[in-house]
Amino acid sequence: MNKEAKILSYDVNQIMEIIPHRPPFLLIDRVIKTDCETFVEAIKNVTVNEPFFKGHFPNAPIMPGVLIVEATAQAAAILVMGNPGCKGKIPFFMSIDKVKFRKPVVPGDQIHIRIDALRMRESSGKAKAVVKVGDTVVTEAILTFVIADPPKND
Repeated sequence: MNKEAKILSYDVNQIMEIIPHRPPFLLIDRVIKTDCETFVEAIKNVTVNEPFFKGHFPNAPIMPGVLIVEATAQAAAILVMGNPGCKGKIPFFMSIDKVKFRKPVVPGDQIHIRIDALRMRESSGKAKAVVKVGDTVVTEAILTFVIADPPKND
């Protein structure tokens, strides 16, 4: 990290200025800290009002693992898209490796997402994601993505 790099935080409105996701698919509520180069820490407050809990599962609500992974991807996108050279581009998943779901996430939990850059290039990247509820690791993954122009709407 550059010695002069600042540690930043973003509220939900600032997040929406950086990444293209919008409610109900925006799965990051706040970036609590990032250096915009090597790491990002974000949170998602999981409430019973989430639309996916109606069907997953009606009498035992659990946040779907695929949405936890999506939240990690959005946090990684914040790290990548915070780079001025990426303005106007979109990060796309290439692969998700070594995913482990260790504990369920339920309404009332606050997930804390830590993304550490493993490799960042102008057109692609790889990052490690660790998701915790309190001090307990609930999910881990390695994310690989490409940074590209958005699809054309012809």
